[in-house]
Amino acid sequence: MMQIIPVIDVLNGAVVHAKKGDREHYQAIQSQLSASSDPIAVVTAMLAFHPFTQLYIADLNAIQKTTGSVSTNYSVIEAITQHFPNLVVWVDAGISNQAELRLWQALNIRLVIGSENFTLISDYAALQHHLQNFILSLDFMPHGYQGPIELLANTNYWPRDVIVMSLANVGTNQGVNQALLTEVINRAKHFNVYAAGGIRDIADLIMLKEMGLCGALVATALHHQQISSEALEKFA
Repeated sequence: MMQIIPVIDVLNGAVVHAKKGDREHYQAIQSQLSASSDPIAVVTAMLAFHPFTQLYIADLNAIQKTTGSVSTNYSVIEAITQHFPNLVVWVDAGISNQAELRLWQALNIRLVIGSENFTLISDYAALQHHLQNFILSLDFMPHGYQGPIELLANTNYWPRDVIVMSLANVGTNQGVNQALLTEVINRAKHFNVYAAGGIRDIADLIMLKEMGLCGALVATALHHQQISSEALEKFA
């Protein structure tokens, strides 16, 4: 069964609409599921729409290393884990060193480690020794892959769960990067590969399942109700 994982992007304590990785210009979410951009309200609306068992959160302040609001988002994410104790929460908080890792390990979450946060493979490898049950995000910006090339090329560095994060496709409603996903899947026979970016409708989800994807991260198509709750029930 392919997993459908809803996504929220949190900036300054509010849920925003991520689009093409242009983080400086993200605006508060306009959703048909929730009239509010408050994270608890948005997650509540998502779970009312469909009984999702997992949730992906991007802490955009932490990822961008901006000061002042990281603690706000930490509190928000902590509150989400407390309000929804049965939800498995994945968090990308831009972790690149052990000090950041120790902060987030205090929460009951699965950590997502993004390739974009590393220049040297040695820094990633040093952090990897301190990680358990984490998820690797291979980050593809509009200009291409971001991170140590060794991390992309050598699957020995990968955990079992790997996200192919195509930020050029995020929030665009233009479909997934099928060529990129195919390339990764062909090299990752024994890994759980998740697609992120560009999923428009149930047809895209069916295509990804047929390609062999383990799961898909979805936001825009849910907020615009391009995927119905009935379709999700049948798909599940």
